[in-house]
Amino acid sequence: MDSTVVGLKLVVLALSVAIWLFGTCCHADFTPADDYLINCGSTVDATVDHRVFVSDTSGAAILTTPTQSTAATTSPNLVSGFEGAMLYQTARIFVVPSSYAFMLKSHGRHFVRLHFFPFKYQSYDLTTATFKVSTQDVVLLDNFTAPSSSSPVFKEYSLNITRDMLILTFVPLGNNTPAFVNAIEVISVPDLITDSVLSLDPVGQYLGLSTQPLQTFYRINVGGPKVTPENDTLWRTWVTDQSSFVNSTPTTLANFPGKLNFQNGLATEEDAPDSVYNTARRLQNSTRSVSNMTWQFDVDARSSYLIRFHLCDIVSKAPYQLLFDVYVDSWSVVKDLDLSDKAFGNLATPYYIDAVLLSSDPSGKLSVSIGPSAVKIAAPDGILNGLEIMKMNISTGSVSIVAPPSVARSHLGVILGSVLGVVAAVVIAIVICIFFRRKNKLHPPAPSRPSSSWTPLNGLSFLTTGSRTTSRTTLTSGTTGDTSYRIPFVVLQDATNHFDEQMVIGVGGFGKVYKAVMQDGSKLAVKRGNQKSHQGLREFRTEIELLSGLRHRHLVSLIGYCDEHNEMILVYEYMEKGTLKSHLYGGDMPPLSWKKRLEICVGAARGLHYLHTGFAQSIIHRDVKSANILLDENLLAKVSDFGLSKVGPEFDQTHVSTAVKGSFGYLDPEYFRRQKLTDKSDVYSFGVVLLEVICARPVIDPTLPRDMINLAEWAIKWQKRGELDQIVDQRIAGTVRPEALRKFGETVEKCLAEYGVERPTMGDVLWNLEFVLQLQEAGPDMSNINSMNQISELPSNPKRVSSLDISSTDQSRVPIDYSDMSTSNAFSQLINAEGR
Repeated sequence: MDSTVVGLKLVVLALSVAIWLFGTCCHADFTPADDYLINCGSTVDATVDHRVFVSDTSGAAILTTPTQSTAATTSPNLVSGFEGAMLYQTARIFVVPSSYAFMLKSHGRHFVRLHFFPFKYQSYDLTTATFKVSTQDVVLLDNFTAPSSSSPVFKEYSLNITRDMLILTFVPLGNNTPAFVNAIEVISVPDLITDSVLSLDPVGQYLGLSTQPLQTFYRINVGGPKVTPENDTLWRTWVTDQSSFVNSTPTTLANFPGKLNFQNGLATEEDAPDSVYNTARRLQNSTRSVSNMTWQFDVDARSSYLIRFHLCDIVSKAPYQLLFDVYVDSWSVVKDLDLSDKAFGNLATPYYIDAVLLSSDPSGKLSVSIGPSAVKIAAPDGILNGLEIMKMNISTGSVSIVAPPSVARSHLGVILGSVLGVVAAVVIAIVICIFFRRKNKLHPPAPSRPSSSWTPLNGLSFLTTGSRTTSRTTLTSGTTGDTSYRIPFVVLQDATNHFDEQMVIGVGGFGKVYKAVMQDGSKLAVKRGNQKSHQGLREFRTEIELLSGLRHRHLVSLIGYCDEHNEMILVYEYMEKGTLKSHLYGGDMPPLSWKKRLEICVGAARGLHYLHTGFAQSIIHRDVKSANILLDENLLAKVSDFGLSKVGPEFDQTHVSTAVKGSFGYLDPEYFRRQKLTDKSDVYSFGVVLLEVICARPVIDPTLPRDMINLAEWAIKWQKRGELDQIVDQRIAGTVRPEALRKFGETVEKCLAEYGVERPTMGDVLWNLEFVLQLQEAGPDMSNINSMNQISELPSNPKRVSSLDISSTDQSRVPIDYSDMSTSNAFSQLINAEGR
């Protein structure tokens, strides 16, 4: 009987806890691992928006100077009428540098929210307090004084935290003035920030956003009511757009009563709640002369901002009917945007667009606008559902850290337990080593044969020796013997003269590349990962996994890597002549001849063709560009930089669904639109490289007239008119034979087809370029052969890549590198049916 009563009590208690949790979290879909809500300066908890802010004396956060700080209170009447009024009745006042410390369960994005309401308490006048607030890594506020406007001040930051403890340090700066804070929130959130976004000024691609600290400046529910934290998935506040909407353009407010379609994965409930996506402001589409809808905001002059547009077509009756343009200031973010196309033909599908403005207007104004599309068949229409504006370069000055001394004491038991555990593990390891050493002395092992061995890499594992196989999970270097790829840090440090800046030969997204001179005089290229880089462990691992398993004359060889001292360093063969890009434009290199350019293109195509066909599953490079084609001392081309590479689809699949990565200007538009990756994406990027080779200009040049900014769009117009010769690099224009140029232009046009199915394979591109080279050398004697049409119509032949086949029975066999085949022999196969 007693046990039954106890069981019933436990059930009731569990139900009570569940009900409380449901009331505390407005959405059960996301439960933060870290959820610190602190009512500073108070001895009691405060419930706001169904969330409980606990007293800062409860031990939830570690306060460094409780005896040197003051708990201040003010009259409830002073804060009545404010949202969350209970939080502003008390404050924690600091007269010396002090901090709150939070033990974190998860790394990654966290919201850090600070609440301030200045009031007078005894001898302290908080309206004049000037102070600094920082974490261990970034200054959040410097020379901050809360405005004495009788309203609370709220600051929200989105920080990518990689530490186990977050320390918020408050430092008084004024004469005899303190620092203070009323409430603090530290909440882990999903990773809502992508790494690569559109940059507007200058036009290009901004990389590294995922590691940026951000400060929320504006969060707007366009066309809808105010959204309070209790109605938001991540406890955010979305204000109305009434104060920021600035022009008199006729608009209507839209409200969607149906169910939103989140299934397509374009946006989630965490990106913005339903109440943002199911309301919108819409252009009044009565006449084509309607002007843009515009919103204007006060910002910090010349600062950088991330602008996120939340969009959802809740107004159309059928798909593909709503087209409009999106702008930030005078910059175009996207033209002729069709939301149903992004949503694969579905309506009411939430979607967002990110854009980075690296330098805002000196006037301190930032405007966004929605305008009608110039497409004549489209109605003058457009919508906007929500808007977020986040400041990027928030940190000024140096960080201040007041580490909590109580951490060691409060976690003494954990520390002792960990130490004892380590000691026990060491003792066990020593005993095992002694046992096996004695055993080996009594029974020496047989001579070892070449076999696969695993080298640990900070918790990861890479197969670094052994034989080749067709399995992508066990690709190895093809070397024999138990040879490790790991190179000691001290060796690389010595070879680069302690990573001297004078030894830098290049800078990329991963980090700087140094020239290294080894003790025997040999040269290597050392790519050292930047800890602040947008690329990290994933790219490091991908590069090692791929390059340790690839050996081809036209692929840069991986020599080794180093992961000591938390470094991520990759070591390659040294390419004496640098990048293809530096020989085409932007450098002081002598111009390459047309024939040499063709030979470089052929070499790069061979390397990419090997990636696409040399294994059981293709390897898609995903970042083909002229800067990733390197040249050795003989100007032999080799493809490099495999950090973004991806294993291709299985045999029963047509594509790989993955987030869009690559370099702006080279990106396959179909991949960008649909996030479906195939080897034809590499073909498109290579087509852009071919245009760089013939025109010798950047792929994106914002200094040129609008119709010339994008090389691919501009050059294809000339090609389709049959006038590609008009834009050939003048340094080689007189040496290009018309027949060779015509076939070269046809190849480029095929590569840049809008849809992947219309593009040739990299093998076809390779054959065509070899044919162009033959035409260039032989002249009009071979002009009667129409290569592009013939090649594209050739039947599929399994012998075509037979020289790349990998035997499943003889795994020690290295695939034949057919790139050593002479051009004449390769071409003879093309025109000789028996040879094919």
